[in-house]
Amino acid sequence: MTHLLIADDHPLFRAALGQAVAGTLADVRVAEAGNLSEALAALAAMPEIDLVLLDLHMPGNHGLAGLAAIRAQYPTVGVVVVSANDDPQVIRRALDHGAAGFIPKSAGLETLRDAITCVLGGQPWLPPSLRGAVANAGSRPRDTELAARLSSLTAQQFRVLALVADGLLNKQIADRLDIQERTVKAHLSVIFEKLGVRNRTQAGVVLRELSLSDPAARLAP
Repeated sequence: MTHLLIADDHPLFRAALGQAVAGTLADVRVAEAGNLSEALAALAAMPEIDLVLLDLHMPGNHGLAGLAAIRAQYPTVGVVVVSANDDPQVIRRALDHGAAGFIPKSAGLETLRDAITCVLGGQPWLPPSLRGAVANAGSRPRDTELAARLSSLTAQQFRVLALVADGLLNKQIADRLDIQERTVKAHLSVIFEKLGVRNRTQAGVVLRELSLSDPAARLAP
């Protein structure tokens, strides 16, 4: 059986994706999440999940940060970005941070099926209409370096980093993660070394580099 997680804050879109998956795979179980916290909780509760279909702009997911979080904490799980943001540079950045593919939210059911089948078969997938533009966009050296540094963090270290980026103090992080404050300090020392930074502010900035503007927000009145 194949296990998928659809992480998107629009219930109707999750339902459409679920239908596409059900029409593609004969033996599949689909879980859903409406925000990044729910997605990470589902991954923790269901280690059998094979693939995540991830919206870049759902609540709690600041651009590529959610992708980086999943790749750091669950490196064996495939992630396909599903987004209305089809900027080739954004797609290139997502691939550099470990995405197995990109599906535009405007894609039809046949495209969704092709993409899911391809990725589950171990091959990366991009819409044919965007492949040339994404290839021409090229990788940004900073993204390649940042992806490597973030992937070196353990799952717990990434959780600590995310909470630092949210502005929490060591004691608050310890309470949130149910660990000792000295353990937080030990994690931070290692995080600083792995990221090549000197303090909490610089560490938080590293994670915020993954932020993206939401195209839907630009269209709002």
